[in-house]
Amino acid sequence: MTGVTTDPELACPIAPVVDLVFSRWTTPILWTLHAHGRQRFVELERRITNITPKVLTQRLRQLERDGLVVRTYHPEVPPRVEYEISELGLSLAPLFAHLADWATDNLPKVEQAREGYDRRG
Repeated sequence: MTGVTTDPELACPIAPVVDLVFSRWTTPILWTLHAHGRQRFVELERRITNITPKVLTQRLRQLERDGLVVRTYHPEVPPRVEYEISELGLSLAPLFAHLADWATDNLPKVEQAREGYDRRG
């Protein structure tokens, strides 16, 4: 069917989910909040190495906007802000568990395939 343009989201209905959940730093943030519970910004920064404060701030804002993270502001001196995974975010746990299982079972095979491919040429 030449000349026919297919909307990628119609061709692959999970594309928006992949874009939402698997964008850079989203998975480590959600994983950390799921594994360690409510965290302050500094705690997240310590647990997720190599992320800059600016990027962490941007990702947390986006995750809050998407409903995957809840931000709680405590009007104290000094002010305290905590982040936790939302119920919607928690609903992704089975997906992450399946992906972790897949990674354990299949990433060695992926590495073997890469090595075989690289040897060819």
